[in-house]
Amino acid sequence: MVAYAKTIDEVIAIVTTEILQPIVLLLFALATILFFWGVVEFLINRDNEEERDKGKRHMLWGIVGLVIMFSVNGILWVLIHFAENF
Repeated sequence: MVAYAKTIDEVIAIVTTEILQPIVLLLFALATILFFWGVVEFLINRDNEEERDKGKRHMLWGIVGLVIMFSVNGILWVLIHFAENF
């Protein structure tokens, strides 16, 4: 049995595909669920102003989470493609 050393490119590719991408996808899903949960809360509680405000906050934080995740995904894309060119 022979052990082969991995290059830095192989390590980056493994870390990206096996660790970072699943985490980013999970966080995208959670932010989307939070946003839609806020929409449901907002629509169901038409008469209760306090619950509507709670729904608005959930929608806002869902959008903030999606923006952050799009930014992280963009930064990862730039780093991966920057590393490929060297």
